[in-house]
Amino acid sequence: MEEFINELPKLAKEVEKENQKFFYKLKKRTPKNLDYIMQELHEDEFSKTDCLACANCCKTTSPIFTNADIARISKHFRMKEHQFISQFLYFDEDNHYVLQSAPCHFLGADNECMIYDVRPKACREYPHTNRKKFHKISEITMNNISICPATYNIVEKLKTVIASKAKR
Repeated sequence: MEEFINELPKLAKEVEKENQKFFYKLKKRTPKNLDYIMQELHEDEFSKTDCLACANCCKTTSPIFTNADIARISKHFRMKEHQFISQFLYFDEDNHYVLQSAPCHFLGADNECMIYDVRPKACREYPHTNRKKFHKISEITMNNISICPATYNIVEKLKTVIASKAKR
């Protein structure tokens, strides 16, 4: 797994232009059953993928923290929201609260999340490959391809599935 994670940015770069074209076409002509296809691909991939063996998302990126996330996690730590924000978060250039540093402060040495039960919504939904209206999040997916091995695999399979359906 570690070797694949290390190769992922290079692999993602190699297919970047191809993926940009693919997602452009997917937005233009979205298959009616795309969300169903994505759900199947997501479930299949995550039946084989152990996120705890990877945790690359937690090691390299920050989720966006919503106000509800901040309130829930602050309460969990018995902190005032402003204390939680000043200790762990900052307001980024896109006007989102994100972690001050990577890896995530709440990631344990065993790749377990120390706040798993109250983790941010973005973490619960990551890598968003089973999200409804998947064709509308191509930018997020393009970014996640270089971070998440499962996302890379899912998109590669999706391209094959869509290509085989187009030939029919």
